Amino acid sequence: MTDVNLLPATDDILTTRTRRQGCLGATGVAALVLPAAADVLIAVANGKTLWPLLLLLSLGLAAVLCPAARQPAWLTPHLRTAAPAGASLALTAVAATTERVRTLGPGEVAFLLCLLLIAVRTCSPRWAWLCAVITGGATVVAPLRFHEVIAKEDAALFALPLALLAGVFAGLGGYLRSQDHRRGVAVAETRRAERLAMAADLHDFVAHHVTGILVQTQMSRMMVATEPDRLDPVLEGIERAATQALDSMRLTVGILRGGRETAIRPEAGENRPAGNLADLAELVGGFGGPTGPKTELHRDASAARNLPHEVQAAAYRVVQEALTNIRRHASDATEVTVALTHVDGTLRVTVRDDGRGGAPMPYAARGGGFGIVGLTERVTALGGTLRTGPRQDHGWEVVALIPTVGRAD
Repeated sequence: MTDVNLLPATDDILTTRTRRQGCLGATGVAALVLPAAADVLIAVANGKTLWPLLLLLSLGLAAVLCPAARQPAWLTPHLRTAAPAGASLALTAVAATTERVRTLGPGEVAFLLCLLLIAVRTCSPRWAWLCAVITGGATVVAPLRFHEVIAKEDAALFALPLALLAGVFAGLGGYLRSQDHRRGVAVAETRRAERLAMAADLHDFVAHHVTGILVQTQMSRMMVATEPDRLDPVLEGIERAATQALDSMRLTVGILRGGRETAIRPEAGENRPAGNLADLAELVGGFGGPTGPKTELHRDASAARNLPHEVQAAAYRVVQEALTNIRRHASDATEVTVALTHVDGTLRVTVRDDGRGGAPMPYAARGGGFGIVGLTERVTALGGTLRTGPRQDHGWEVVALIPTVGRAD
């Protein structure tokens, strides 16, 4: 059967988006430049002095059309909006004394309204109101340049629609400012949630391996005098755990620095971070080691495939944290059993040990209790439950029930 690609290629999407943005940008430039040209034609037709008008239009158009990426550091939003508006107010004041500069057209009104929107949207709270008043005031009082030519009532009729337009643009700027604020809050919350997730992953991966290093180091110190010939497998396990811990830290740092490709496991053959059910055999098999407890992994066929990735990741973390806690609190355990079953749309993860918790442990390996808290949050976020507690005879048991129905991989 021939595969049909129903979605356009990424390059086509980016090209279409770039063209659309280019068309919108060209339309915006034309909407400002053409009215400005009309201002010049009106001034020429009425025999007015051009250089004040050209200076004002150049200043206003540059302030509106200058790309944000190319603006110098000294061109702050309040300076960018207040300077052209102040020039317009100055031209209005000069027009009261000389007829040679007494002119007004749609181009000046257009860039003043755009600057009003920019002032309300981008200026800091301390400057926003002042810049809005200056820019909006320059727009509304511009018809007063003709107070000696037309009646005051007619000047008011010209100023009224400009005032309404100024109110509309100021309201639009306020709306966009509120949307920017909400978007910024959402981005900050998302970043915070991602950093907390990365911190949880860093704890899950690194604490597991470092705890193993501490336990095996303590064991090797005891074996130096009694069984020196068996030290090599223990040291090999320490080396392997240290390597895995470094790999985990590199993966987490790569994600935090934005390099998604550094978080991908190339040997897995898929674009998924490490931590799924396919990795459980390696995790459980490497837990016991040559001198550790006997470990067994039991899982049915349906618990190994076709499960959503977030469910697999949660199950992997449950097993990893449970094994880490066995090292910390039950290093005398001789048997550890990990079982996964998938029945009626629920993945059941069970980790049992037969330890009594009597073996001494290094203080640094005991942990601070954040693992179970993080696991509970992870499992409950998926609608599941996590239960931990002692077994009937002796040992400890961790059981996680994670629903899988209604989740797409």
